[in-house]
Amino acid sequence: MAVKIVPGVGGSRYVPYGERGGNESIVYFTRDLSADGLCRIYRRVSAQMKGRVAVKLHTGEKNGPNIIPRPWVEELIGKQIPGAAIVETNTYYDGDRYTTELHRKTLRTNGWTFCPVDIMDEEGTVMLPVGNGKWFQEMSMGSHILNYDSLLALTHFKGHAKGGFGGSNKNLGIGCADGRIGKSMIHTTPGSDDMWDIGEEEFMERMTESTKAVLDHFGQQIAFVNVMRNMSVSCDCEGCAALPVVTPNIGIVASTDILAADQASIDLVYALDEKDHADLVERIQSRHGHRQLSYMKELGMGNDRYVLIDLDHGDVRIHPKDAVRDVVPFEG
Repeated sequence: MAVKIVPGVGGSRYVPYGERGGNESIVYFTRDLSADGLCRIYRRVSAQMKGRVAVKLHTGEKNGPNIIPRPWVEELIGKQIPGAAIVETNTYYDGDRYTTELHRKTLRTNGWTFCPVDIMDEEGTVMLPVGNGKWFQEMSMGSHILNYDSLLALTHFKGHAKGGFGGSNKNLGIGCADGRIGKSMIHTTPGSDDMWDIGEEEFMERMTESTKAVLDHFGQQIAFVNVMRNMSVSCDCEGCAALPVVTPNIGIVASTDILAADQASIDLVYALDEKDHADLVERIQSRHGHRQLSYMKELGMGNDRYVLIDLDHGDVRIHPKDAVRDVVPFEG
């Protein structure tokens, strides 16, 4: 499939739908931000979820205010994915999830006690191949990733200090890389004294290559759900220090195509009125976050053209503007 190249496009520029080329994927959408809405949309993308299922979830720093509500996840796993485990890895930065011991204390504080939570790098690492990578031929992951047959990327979509936005790509690329080796490979130039010295386009590409290793490992047995609620410009890794939420809640998107899921989420944000999306759009563009999307396309990880299916009104095809027409401005 030929990829349409738009001259002069960098990670700081939003590419309108009409300027994209290639095939279309299916993306499901609901405005129902609840456990019921989450279960209903997951069923649409669950056909290939077989065997032992890992749910990659950002479980948050202690008392983090914006993470996906625990009762929603408890109902999803209990009703739709019995026997699944939440999976995480330790952090690269020093904090409440830096070691496995600290991480488990934080998990208990945040109420993630209703099912197994597997800290995948607790017992070491494994190198997974990165096909056609520019920066890596392999990426270091938590070794327990090999214990699962299928993976659900259950993502709280929001802004991110380094990535511009955190969608399914960030959830997997950073979230499956182990805390000492893999995350260092993504964030830090070897030998540098600055652990965060890689940024903008290069950071997006490194993170995306890490994600590709996860996608290639699971093949067809993977699905992506982005929950677009409490979208601070800050990541959940900032916990209670996250900047206040000012972007309206939108809904939930789901797809078996990671690029389509993240692109649709971005399109829904851009479809909001300018006053409602200004802060989040500034964060995305100033960090060159759009490079996540264009690089996923270059690596053949999915389609940035998609059909958006509205589950709330009879499975009809809609435009992102239709999806956000009745959103309520965020009031805190």
